[in-house]
Amino acid sequence: MERIKLILIGGGGHCKACIDVIEQTNQFEIWGILDQPKLVGTNVLGYKIIGTDTDITEYITEGCHFLITIGQIKTASIRKRVFQDLEMKGALFATIISKEAYVSKYAKIGKGTIVMHNSIVNAGAEVGENCILNTGCGIEHDVFIGNHTHISTQAVINGDCVIEDEVFIGSNATVSSQITVAKNAVIGAGAIIYVNVEYPGVYVGNSIRKK
Repeated sequence: MERIKLILIGGGGHCKACIDVIEQTNQFEIWGILDQPKLVGTNVLGYKIIGTDTDITEYITEGCHFLITIGQIKTASIRKRVFQDLEMKGALFATIISKEAYVSKYAKIGKGTIVMHNSIVNAGAEVGENCILNTGCGIEHDVFIGNHTHISTQAVINGDCVIEDEVFIGSNATVSSQITVAKNAVIGAGAIIYVNVEYPGVYVGNSIRKK
């Protein structure tokens, strides 16, 4: 089977983790990485940085798919901007699912999203576009996750939750069942969320106090 030509956008630490997942799928041929002009000619895990975002149209013409490999912690703004630019130009997006992840056949994963090693996405869950489901996270039944959202390592989203657009859920955080987390919220590592998070902001600890 012919592998899909793939361009990665962003060559930092998250890119390295993505490359590991992409190689394992054996579905894609990584043509190269786009990043800042000063980095062109360098490489990440043996893959060359071949240009900048000004070269996107060239690779669209070549029939390449794209994956945004820029990380996301406090804000989704850069990933969202790049995604919207690609979409406006008619780019094709890759959806990457690790062979070491479990994604139910009754779940939905949006375009441009990566599901990393040992993640679980259970039946009825719906994950939006341009999301990161990071290593070992758990997405339970009937969860809705909006676009441009990052569920970090080992975080657990329990059944029937709604995680809105552009949210960051920190490592080892737990969101109790039937909870809504508002757009642009940042949930700190290890937090336990028992009540709805109704407003944007940074939330830490087990009492959902706003930082």
